[in-house]
Amino acid sequence: YTYSAGLAIAFKTNSSVIKVKWRVPNKKQNANMTPIMQKGLDLYIRKDGIWQYAGVGIPQGIDSSSILAENMDESEKECLIYLPLYDEITHLEIGVSKKSYLKKMDNPFKGKIIVYGSSITQGASASRPGLAYPSQLSRSSGYQFINMGLSGNGKMELPVAKMLSQINDVDAFILDCMPNPSPEEITERTQYLVNTIWKYHQGTPIIMIETYMRENGYSDQAVHDRCTRQGEAFVKQYELLKKQGIKDLYLIRDNHAIGTDHEGSVDGTHPNDLGFDRMVEQYQPQIMRILKKYGIK
Repeated sequence: YTYSAGLAIAFKTNSSVIKVKWRVPNKKQNANMTPIMQKGLDLYIRKDGIWQYAGVGIPQGIDSSSILAENMDESEKECLIYLPLYDEITHLEIGVSKKSYLKKMDNPFKGKIIVYGSSITQGASASRPGLAYPSQLSRSSGYQFINMGLSGNGKMELPVAKMLSQINDVDAFILDCMPNPSPEEITERTQYLVNTIWKYHQGTPIIMIETYMRENGYSDQAVHDRCTRQGEAFVKQYELLKKQGIKDLYLIRDNHAIGTDHEGSVDGTHPNDLGFDRMVEQYQPQIMRILKKYGIK
C-alpha cells in the first residue's frame, strides 16, 4: 500500500491561518467512507496539553486547496495534520501568513507501539483521518501508536511476520489481526506470527486483541458463525502459546467493544466514530496497565 493512514505532519507556527494544498491519485470514492477520511486532511492543535480538533481539508478532486484554520491568535501553536486514511498523498504544501514562521516539531509522542491489523485498524470507517483508533490512542495516551492496518489483509502472512519482527526499538506489539483470516488461517498462522516476533523481541509485550462480533452477524447466521469460530480459534492459539512459555503475551478479550446498542458501525462491519470511541475506551486502560508492568513511561 502507498496509503498514508496514520501519518501526520507535526510542526509549530505562530500564524493566525493555516492553509494546505495537496494532491491524491484519481481513485474512486469508497461508499462506506467520507471523502474527508479517504482523501482529505484534518488538523489538531495542542492546547493546555490536550490535542484539540481545529479543522478539516475537504478534497475537491485530484488537486485540493483548503483553509484548515483562520482568525487565530498569533501565539505559538503545536500542530498535527493527519493525512488521508485510504489514499496516497503525492504532493502537500502547508501555508501560513507572511509574517509568521513554520518550524519542524519533534515527535510529540513517545515510544513505538506497533498496531498490526485489518481495515478497522487502518481506520475504516471513521469520519476524519485523526479518528482512526491508533491515532486516538496516541493523542489520549501520549504514546506513539503506529498504524499498520492493511485493509482486506492483516492475515498474519509469513512474510509480514518476518517484517514485523525486524522493526527495531519497539515498546509493544498489538495484534488486532483477527477480523480477516479464516478460522483455519488463524489456527495455522498465529503461533508462527507470535513466535517470530517474540524470537527477536523477548521482553517486549505482545498484545492480542479479540475482535467484536460484526453487527450484521446478529442477523446473518453465516457471519455470526464465522466470527464465533474466529474468536474461538484466536483464543485457543493464545492459550497454546502461553503453555509454550511465551511470557510476554497478553490477550484483550472482547467485551462488546463497539457497544451493545448496535449503533457503533457504518456498514455492519466497520466502526463509525461512536464505535471507535468505544473501542478506545475499552482498549486503552488495558493496554496502559500492560505497558506499566514493563516500566514503559
